[in-house]
Amino acid sequence: MSEAGPRFDEIIHAPNRLQICALLATVARAEFSTIRDSLQVADSVASKHLKVLADAGYVKLDKPTGEGRVRTWASLTKEGRVAFAGHVAELQRLASSLG
Repeated sequence: MSEAGPRFDEIIHAPNRLQICALLATVARAEFSTIRDSLQVADSVASKHLKVLADAGYVKLDKPTGEGRVRTWASLTKEGRVAFAGHVAELQRLASSLG
């Protein structure tokens, strides 16, 4: 995957996963609590959606050690960025066809 063409992505489309991708598209990485708080959901809900994205290869999860308290960090992979851009492009295409 090197280019994002309009493509509906069912993995990304779920509201919480769409919000996670939108957040991660604007930063190099985000800490788990930032993602959870942004979604205003429980830890288990955020974890579930991050796992789906990670299993699809769209998100990379890291737990670096040696930084005091162990934290989970998430970042969009190259494939995740391409998939997200393609999904957004498809939503824009669909929306523009309405008017």
